[in-house]
Amino acid sequence: MKYERNYAFLILALLLISSTGGTSLAQKAMSQSSFPKPKNVIIMIGDGMGYNCVKAADYFFGPMQIESFPVKLSAATYPAKSGEYKEKDTTKLSWSVGYNPALAWKDSLYLKKDFTESAAAATALATGRKSYNNVIGLSVTYDTLLNLCELAKSIGKSAGVITSVPFSHATPAGFVAHNRTRQHYEELATYMLFRSRCDLIMGCGNPEFDENGKNTGPKWASAKFVADSNLWLSLKSGSGIQTSFIINNKIYQVTDVNGDKIPDPWTLITSEKDFRKLMYGKTPKRVLGVPEVHSTLQQSRDFGKNETKDSPPFTTPFNPNLPTLAEMVRGGLNVLDNNPNGFFVMIEGGAVDWANHDNQKGRMLEEMKGFSDAIDTVIAWVNKNSSWNETLLIITADHECGNLWGGPVFTPVSDNGKNKMPGLKYNSRDHTNALVGVWAKGKGAEMYNVLAGQTDPVRGRYLDNTVIPQLIFMMWGKPVTF
Repeated sequence: MKYERNYAFLILALLLISSTGGTSLAQKAMSQSSFPKPKNVIIMIGDGMGYNCVKAADYFFGPMQIESFPVKLSAATYPAKSGEYKEKDTTKLSWSVGYNPALAWKDSLYLKKDFTESAAAATALATGRKSYNNVIGLSVTYDTLLNLCELAKSIGKSAGVITSVPFSHATPAGFVAHNRTRQHYEELATYMLFRSRCDLIMGCGNPEFDENGKNTGPKWASAKFVADSNLWLSLKSGSGIQTSFIINNKIYQVTDVNGDKIPDPWTLITSEKDFRKLMYGKTPKRVLGVPEVHSTLQQSRDFGKNETKDSPPFTTPFNPNLPTLAEMVRGGLNVLDNNPNGFFVMIEGGAVDWANHDNQKGRMLEEMKGFSDAIDTVIAWVNKNSSWNETLLIITADHECGNLWGGPVFTPVSDNGKNKMPGLKYNSRDHTNALVGVWAKGKGAEMYNVLAGQTDPVRGRYLDNTVIPQLIFMMWGKPVTF
């Protein structure tokens, strides 16, 4: 795939212009350019997916398709401010010092400092701006930041998010909503459902089912991920019809997603059958998909009596009657591609991170396989229903989690053969400040090669995670301003 060299210089010039506040000049330069403008942009995020997660999955299952992508880079993930966030008090947060390639490979303790978490990372990947840990879509001074879903809607495209964890969790919420803390699940869910103009939201959080996908009867699990139990019942009974809802004695109305000034109701789907039905044929205009499980599709299910954290993947059978992430993605794309102007979607393999926090080697590999299958589904959709000349696909991670290596830090992961557990050792239960992978293919993807202006002695050329959305904002005509 070819691109003109002057595109690269134009990008660098626009980044400089926008960073110094020259918004009108940047927009004028943009209007005079022949910038690549992908019709569709798909960002896929393996939450907590460090390089060694990818390597371990490649060894066990065979190489992922991303290994053949034309663009293979790394990204720095540090936040603007790190530390433990206390609600309404960010004074204890400290400015991050960034990523130092020299120290990262000499000091095993270095990467345990100034690491991001999923909310700040999602904010960076969705808005092109770094912020403080635990924030959703706000700057360090609490200004509301334009995100990629909002950008897509502002130029007439469809937009949505898909995840294997609760839909109001940090990463999907970071691409849709705005809040001072990721812990306000009820507020985030309410914003996503009634203030955003998203055409599609898919993720877990079903209050009527437990972690094993079993109906809990009258003893519901927490309804916080879907905002409110009464709202949930109203969404079920008014699916595809109801436009006004009551939450805590306040009236909320759904938004208009296509500009006709008519509120568009959510069509709620929960059953495996309905998720699979959504994959083909005609779809509702607006879909909220919440599978019949509480927190994650599979990672949080009970361990079988013969399973340990070190057991191979699939030792315990999966929860039945649930869609896979790949099936959710195929159905979601079938909804979003109804718009002739194109779409933006963020797809998250969210429970890679959950498995890494719990140091579950086999379940991490299960989640990596689910994410890899979702990537395969997206690639197949592009090949059949679109083209690489109109769709841009980016795969990355929001951060590394678990400080995963083959042994002590810096020890390579060992390959013991396909379908055999690779040599792995977790050195932490938390995130690190390590570089993560960036793989891209499609319209304008090669421009990331030019923007990767820094070099790591092991990973090679890398860019800042904020550059990933900044390029999309520029390609779609709205450079990020500072």
